[in-house]
Amino acid sequence: MKPSAALDRISPSATLAITSRVLDLKRAGVDVIGLGAGEPDFDTPDFVKEAAIAAIRDGKTKYTNVDGTTELKEAIAAKFTRDNGLTYAANQITVNVGGKHTLFNALVATINPGDEVIVPAPYWVSYPDIVEFAGGKPVFIAAGADQQYKVTPEQIEAAITQNTKWLILNSPSNPTGAAYSAGELRAIGRVLERHPHVWIMADDMYEHIVYGDFEFATIAQVCPTLYDRTLTVNGCSKAYAMTGWRIGFAGGAPWLIKAMAKLQSQSTSNPCSIAQAAATAALSGDQSFLKERNAAFQVRRDLVVGMLNAIPGITCPTPEGAFYVYPEFSGLIGSQTPGGTVIDTDEAFVTYLLDEAKVACVQGAAFGVSPAMRISYATSDALLREACTRIATAVDALKR
Repeated sequence: MKPSAALDRISPSATLAITSRVLDLKRAGVDVIGLGAGEPDFDTPDFVKEAAIAAIRDGKTKYTNVDGTTELKEAIAAKFTRDNGLTYAANQITVNVGGKHTLFNALVATINPGDEVIVPAPYWVSYPDIVEFAGGKPVFIAAGADQQYKVTPEQIEAAITQNTKWLILNSPSNPTGAAYSAGELRAIGRVLERHPHVWIMADDMYEHIVYGDFEFATIAQVCPTLYDRTLTVNGCSKAYAMTGWRIGFAGGAPWLIKAMAKLQSQSTSNPCSIAQAAATAALSGDQSFLKERNAAFQVRRDLVVGMLNAIPGITCPTPEGAFYVYPEFSGLIGSQTPGGTVIDTDEAFVTYLLDEAKVACVQGAAFGVSPAMRISYATSDALLREACTRIATAVDALKR
C-alpha cells in the first residue's frame, strides 16, 4: 500500500508548515514572533458566539442540507445583494467547510485532464495544488513589485488558450494585499468577454479588509456580461475572525452549484450546523465593527510598510487590503550570514530570520514570486514593531 498518484502532484501547505513550526518553538520556550499565520488576531464577535450557543441550546445539532441551511443561504443572498449588487437564488448558492473547500469543490467538479487554469502570481499557496490534484494544469502569469503585484489584461490575454477552463482572481490578495479597482476589473473583463469558454473564479475572501479610499469591487458586479460564468467566492473566516468555524460560500451558475453539492455529498456532507447558525448571524448582524478593526489593521500596515522600507535591500509595496505585506529583497541575495551561509534564495533568508532573529515569515517561493516573503500583520503593534526591529538587525548583520 502506498499513497495515490494524485497526492504526488501536490505539496503540503508552506504557510501551515511555518505555523506548526512556530507553535513547536513556543512550546519549547523560544521567544519567537510568528508572522506566518493567515488569520486575524481579533476574536469572533460576541453576537456571533451567542448565536452559536443559542443554536446548541435549541437543538440545531443535526444534519442539514448538504450545501447549507435555508437560513444561511438567505443570509448569503442578502449579503451578495447588500455588498456587491449581485442577485443569487438559493440554487445558485453553496456553503462549504471553509473557503478552501469551496475552491476545491469547484475545481475538482469541473476540471478534466488537459484543462488549464490561469493563476496570477504571487498566488495563494493552495490554488496550483488543487488544480494539479484535479488533473489540470496551472498556467502562471507573474506580476512583481514593479506592477504592484497585479497582472495586466495583456498578460491574461496572452495566457488564454483553447484549453483554458478558469481564471482565478483573488482581490484583495493573499499573499500581497494587492487589490484590483473597478476600472482594472473592467479592463480584464473586456478581455474575458472575447473568450466565452473561460470561467472566472473571483476569490473575495478579504473583501471587507480594505484601506483608505479604496473601494472593493468584484468582477461579476462591474462586468455583468460575465455573471453567468463567474463563481463569486467568499466566507466568514477573515472579516468575521471565524477561521476555525470553517464556513465558506459562493454564488454561481445553478449547474455548477449542483455539481459542487454532488461532490460534497460524498466527502464532508454538510458544514457544521452550529457554525452555519453562527455564520447566519455574522452575515445578518451589525457590521459596524468591521470599520474599527480595519482601522487597527491600517495602522499596523503603515507601521510595517514604513519600517521594512527603511531597511536597506528591502522594498515593500503598500497593499490596498487584506493583512499581508509582500516585501521583495533582491538586494540581499548573494549576501552572507555572520556564520558564512550564502543567502541565495528567499527560503534561505526566511530560515536565517527564524534561526537568528526568531521571526517567522513565509518564503516567496511558496507563492510563486521570488525573492520575497509574506508577512502577516494580524498581530499587535508592539509585536510588529519588535519583529521589524529584529529583521532590521538581522539584515544589518549580513555581509555584502
